[in-house]
Amino acid sequence: MQATIRRAMAMTARINRLTYDDADQVRSLFSELIGQPVDDGFLLIPPFYTTGGPDMRVGRNVFINQNCTFYDLGGLDIGDDVMIGPNVSIITSGHPLAPSQRRTAVVAKPIVIGRNAWIGAGATIIGGVTIGENAVIAAGSVVTKDVPADTLVGGNPAEVIRSIAE
Repeated sequence: MQATIRRAMAMTARINRLTYDDADQVRSLFSELIGQPVDDGFLLIPPFYTTGGPDMRVGRNVFINQNCTFYDLGGLDIGDDVMIGPNVSIITSGHPLAPSQRRTAVVAKPIVIGRNAWIGAGATIIGGVTIGENAVIAAGSVVTKDVPADTLVGGNPAEVIRSIAE
């Protein structure tokens, strides 16, 4: 795990030296980071932070705004056409609650973000959550449980506000 973190820190430092106008280089480095190519529709605006990379899968036409943090140790699957706002934290790992175990163990659970979801600015998504297709996560929300498809959720903890089915 330490080697993966070191590698991710070095790669993200390289990404974070780039600008919005360096989209091709960002795509290339991000592809190297996750170990698979991203398509030409992928756009990430630095800065960006992660402790992993290899446990991340990114679909087609994904947009990631600036200052996002992805901890993907538990696995992160981002579907096609997903938009992620600035300052979003996607955190698949944490530590046990017991004080005696906090520094000796890591608990990791996957996060799945369905096709065409929109994650609003400053949202936090916690491990073990699946976000349904077309769902919208309101800005500043803390998502601690699954989000149904075609819904708007918001708050802390995030709750369904209403359906957005067309």
